[in-house]
Amino acid sequence: MKPTLIIMAAGMGSRFGGLKQLTPVGPNGQLLIDYSVYDAIQAGFGKIVFVIKYQIEKEFKELLGNRIAQKIPVEYVYQELDKLPKGYAVPEGRTKPWGTGHAILCCRGVVKEPFMVINADDFYGRQSYQLLAEFLQKPQNGASMEFAMSAYILKNTLTENGYVSRGICSVNEQGKLCGLVERTRIQEIDGKPSFSEDEGETWEELPADCAVSMNAWAFPAEMLDHLEERFKTFLDTTAKQNPAKAEFYLPFAVNDIMADGEAETTVLRTADRWYGMTYAADKQDVSDAIAAMTEKGIYPAVM
Repeated sequence: MKPTLIIMAAGMGSRFGGLKQLTPVGPNGQLLIDYSVYDAIQAGFGKIVFVIKYQIEKEFKELLGNRIAQKIPVEYVYQELDKLPKGYAVPEGRTKPWGTGHAILCCRGVVKEPFMVINADDFYGRQSYQLLAEFLQKPQNGASMEFAMSAYILKNTLTENGYVSRGICSVNEQGKLCGLVERTRIQEIDGKPSFSEDEGETWEELPADCAVSMNAWAFPAEMLDHLEERFKTFLDTTAKQNPAKAEFYLPFAVNDIMADGEAETTVLRTADRWYGMTYAADKQDVSDAIAAMTEKGIYPAVM
């Protein structure tokens, strides 16, 4: 059974200033997702599932989805506030999305095979797809679930145009994930990766070569059932404490599942450089990098 690639494309890109998912970056108007799909097909994925919002459906299909469907089977899942487990309702005044964990949970009932998860507005490089596709095609042998994540070198994921959020990983000698701490304000200070927890008043240095998560994960199909239970717990606890803004993040759910002994996560390191469009000024950097890779023959000029 070929694995599925889930692409989270529901975010509106507030810091970027527009719909990042539909911004051309390639030499012939290709989008970042075009390169993700190209690499996924090469790695052996059999289906693409886009997680989007109803409000961008028409534009998304016209600019991208219909074209992708000519190369690989495509399905759509819609992440909306009211897509909740039975018995739950949207808190009054809530407008903020429920988060990346909820985005993946929306795929329950549609995705029934092992799957990889990525962000729509990130360029991951070919190696992540190859590593995670190979992992997903191996049988699950243990009593607990087996996850995997593609880990990047921190210095290969930064932008010169502002701060970024990264999941800093703790990895044991067996290559298993021990923990993940979300640092929401990381940037280079005096040429060194650093993080701040007080809005930039003070900074603490991070190892430039430490492993970070960029939301490239691999899961067995049964993960979706476990996410449902975790989401219910989130709605009963965290969401009640902060009904307007609390988010159900995928890395936090993974941490909780591992802490309860229900799964372990293999960390697969990649030396590829990550590119993304957190800020509008990042677009030129991404376009230049893709143009260089196209000139080297890594990607075709026309897809």
